[in-house]
Amino acid sequence: MGSGSATKLLQLPVQLNGIGLGRPVDLLLDAAAWRVLGFVVLCGDEGRRFLPYAAADPRESEIAVPSALLLLEDVDFYRERTRSFRALLGSAVVSEGREAGELRDLLMTSAGTVDVLLVEQHGEIREIEPAGARIGYVRAA
Repeated sequence: MGSGSATKLLQLPVQLNGIGLGRPVDLLLDAAAWRVLGFVVLCGDEGRRFLPYAAADPRESEIAVPSALLLLEDVDFYRERTRSFRALLGSAVVSEGREAGELRDLLMTSAGTVDVLLVEQHGEIREIEPAGARIGYVRAA
């Protein structure tokens, strides 16, 4: 899969050789570097596990994994060190010192680097480069 939408990626099943292991419920990001670090996966046993992005193979119809052992149990360890994509949705994006709109989606490369922030402002969806953009509000002067 080439570059793709984060929200669409969260709709794909996580599978091992066509066998469903679970579904992603969140992406964890290094928001300062605008890089995806991994998925929070809701597994068949209702447990939540962390799947490192580097160990995943996002495809058109699935997120393939070479081993179920790559689904790590200590999700909280990773949550504490990252930002939740789901939590960031709807947040204000500041670019060039101004509020650019509310975050609606991310477009990213197959390597997990965020290429584009999709923001909505006044009913229009715009593309913002992630370099220099941050999540938050403009400080009053």
